[in-house]
Amino acid sequence: MARTTRYTQFLALPPELVWQVVVDPARWPEWNPAVASVRLHGPVEVGTTGDYLPRGRFVGALHGRTAPPFAITVLRPQRELTIEQPEPAGRMRLTWRLTPADGGTNLTQELTFSGPSARPARTVVARLLEQDLRVCFARLARLAGLAPEPDALTAVIAGGSGALGRQLAADLVCRGQRVTILTRRRDPALPFDQVEWDGKSVGKWVAALANPGPTAIVNLAGQLVDCRPTESNVAELRSSRVDPTSALVAAAGKLAAPVDYWVQASTTAIWSDAGEIRCTETTPLPIGLPQMTGVAEPWERAFEGANTKRHTILRTSIVLDPHAPALRRLCQLTSAGLGGRVGRGDQWFSWIHIEDWLGIVRAALGLDPTVTLPDGILVAATDFPVRNRELMATLRRHLHRPPAPPTPAPVLKLGAIFLRTDAALGLTGRHATSAVLGKTGFQFRYSHLDEALRDLLPH
Repeated sequence: MARTTRYTQFLALPPELVWQVVVDPARWPEWNPAVASVRLHGPVEVGTTGDYLPRGRFVGALHGRTAPPFAITVLRPQRELTIEQPEPAGRMRLTWRLTPADGGTNLTQELTFSGPSARPARTVVARLLEQDLRVCFARLARLAGLAPEPDALTAVIAGGSGALGRQLAADLVCRGQRVTILTRRRDPALPFDQVEWDGKSVGKWVAALANPGPTAIVNLAGQLVDCRPTESNVAELRSSRVDPTSALVAAAGKLAAPVDYWVQASTTAIWSDAGEIRCTETTPLPIGLPQMTGVAEPWERAFEGANTKRHTILRTSIVLDPHAPALRRLCQLTSAGLGGRVGRGDQWFSWIHIEDWLGIVRAALGLDPTVTLPDGILVAATDFPVRNRELMATLRRHLHRPPAPPTPAPVLKLGAIFLRTDAALGLTGRHATSAVLGKTGFQFRYSHLDEALRDLLPH
């Protein structure tokens, strides 16, 4: 059974410039570090064969010793390049497709595995070739000559090395904006400007807020909530959010002029376990669980008084992205036969597709001329949340898994102890939607769970 995934990214470059990089397979390692080397056995034309070597001691050695050459099977100048690689008991087909778009090019990478070995081949090979693919596209864009204009926005992203931060940074670079990541430790593999900070105090990093064009702060800093809800862990979750926010507010207060845009991360979990309450931007906060409301409320409060012209406090629901922790964990459990409803199964699951989340952030940064967002709190969630039982049933269908027995609450709580996580992440929920977005001109690309998973998961 064939298994296909597609990833598309807009690049602010004409197709002919993007094509100059895509059409040369030997440059593949320059923009995708999962590939160690590529050697063609002739000119770039249909029928030419070659060898590529994946990075990694075991996978690279095994592939290099056993894999036959790949072949170029499709070549449509400035439109499409396809290579096919024989795999044990199957075949891998990799296509790069360019589609002209307003102001640039939509670049799509499509990866298909077919034959009896499709599932294991995808598990091993696709995990390499699709890892951080949006970041790879940012490298490709720079190789193709994309550089910010003098009046481009500079987005200073705190938490930019995390899952969402990397996606946002790469998307902005691909669109011709400047990006600076505030990080505790530089990562030389990231194609972004990086400035070190401690996430607590005002230091030399403040210079990153002084730029020739408009400047935005995007504050995504904070540890993952996937941990045991002990008193010390909750305190750490809170300080990992409040301290960086306080430092950014203090730094912006020292500037001669306000920051042009500020996107302050928050979470729909601020409403804790909301039951049947319909939560929107104006819904009052409850006295909730300490690891939810007790973390998110002081996080938002630390932003008060920020020196900025425009601001958005973005209460984000679960972001669906196959490489982010939430969806990856759900897929792992479902594939392992644990895809039944959790507890009673009636708890609400509010979510948003990664592409829609990126679109909302771009609008909050003034980069979407069709959308004008008001200042203040904004819920980043689709209009169609689902209950847990529907979530798990939809996942099983897309992952081709049979019906599964429910996971009783006591079993989940026991398992959470061994997995060092919080059972409340699965047993609680909230029906969170935006009462604001529909009035701004913003349109979701993926409103329903079924269409979102069809886009995100192999099919």
